[in-house]
Formats: sequence, C-alpha cells, structure tokens
Amino acid sequence: MKKQFTCIVCPNGCEIEAEVENGQVISVTGQTCPRGEQYVRQELTAPRRTIASSVLVKGGELPVTSVRLTKAIPKDMIFPVMDEIRKVVLTAPVKAGTIVLHNVCGLESDVMVTKNVAAK
Repeated sequence: MKKQFTCIVCPNGCEIEAEVENGQVISVTGQTCPRGEQYVRQELTAPRRTIASSVLVKGGELPVTSVRLTKAIPKDMIFPVMDEIRKVVLTAPVKAGTIVLHNVCGLESDVMVTKNVAAK
C-alpha cells in the first residue's frame, strides 16, 4: 500500500510517498534530504509531536505566557501532557527559558517558558 506524506521537518515541504507492506516500509521516495525519509519512517512506526501552548501568569503585565516542549513526545501522549500543562500557574515575573515542568509524564521532555512576562 502506498501512503502520501508532506514532510514537516524543514521548509521544503517535500511530498513523499512510502510503500508499506505488512507493516514494513519497503521504499520511500520524493524526499530531497535524508531527514524526509527519517520523518516518514517515524510517522509510520512511532509518530511524535511537540506541543506549544500557554500557561496562566498571576500578577503579570500579560495574563499568560507561552510554553513549549523541549523534546517531541509520542503522539498518543499529547492529551495527558496537556492536562499537566493546564495545571501550571506562574507568578510574575516570568523569564523565557525557565523550565516549569521537568520530565512531564515521564517522557524525558520538559515544559519551558518561551516569553518573558514582567510583573505589573
């Protein structure tokens, strides 16, 4: 069976086709760099994603700050990780680069602040 992918690893957005039989990747074509093939193989065997979200900030000049994961996680763990992120409430000032959740859900990925928020 042939499966179509649009690679999201780099700005090229290659249209990649993979031939899969009995759960095995037979061939991958259409990529312009080695990362495209790696992306498709990962998508077929163990898809991973990063998350960008926001958390509440008390006493800040902004009500929220942005956060992101430091490492991609298994796709099926997005909702449990988001449940943990929703529990975070920070107090201003908040500095970009601050880790607010270490090893979230035991996935070896941290939740990191990506925007400074000064106190009111």
